[in-house]
Amino acid sequence: MSVSLLFAYIVAVVVLIATPGPIVALVINAATRHGFKYALITVLGANLASMVLLASAGLIIAGVIALDEQTLKWVSLIGCSFIAWMALNGLRAGLTSQEEVGSEQETPVRQHSGFFNGFFLGISNPKDIIFFVAFFPQFISVTPNLKLSLAVLTLVWMLADFVILLSYALMMRGNFFQQHQGKIALLSSAFLLLIAISGALYILIGG
Repeated sequence: MSVSLLFAYIVAVVVLIATPGPIVALVINAATRHGFKYALITVLGANLASMVLLASAGLIIAGVIALDEQTLKWVSLIGCSFIAWMALNGLRAGLTSQEEVGSEQETPVRQHSGFFNGFFLGISNPKDIIFFVAFFPQFISVTPNLKLSLAVLTLVWMLADFVILLSYALMMRGNFFQQHQGKIALLSSAFLLLIAISGALYILIGG
């Protein structure tokens, strides 16, 4: 195993995952609006979606499956619509009274939907598969065996994905973030809406 190549991959993965994006915004929004337990469930959903996308990318690299560009476009548009729906719900909830937010936080349905939100947001951007297909080959020689290399790269990504997203959720438990959780929730919802709009425009105009 090439230790130097593996280290370079780990650094690249940490930077990529830690950079704020839709999943990070979703986890922060979940933690500020519904608490750590809900955010943890959301992280698990997003982590499972990453595993599915990584497995798909591995199958493409191995030549087992092929991509359908038109299908990717429509699924991406559905994903943008879902992100926009979650963002608008977050903005609406952030503008309601604390009593209403508190009552939502205690409903058991919310804790189940956290996993769905995390999974669907992660899986609804199949263009991530294209990224993985382009990204993995740069580190595929981390071991002499293709399947073993894909397994190692996938495992490292999954662990980094879980730890970093969980760290964001834990960070929201700090005093500063607790004092400003309302503003943080609104900002993360607004960021999600911006991602949804820009993503849809890119797909329709530039995609």
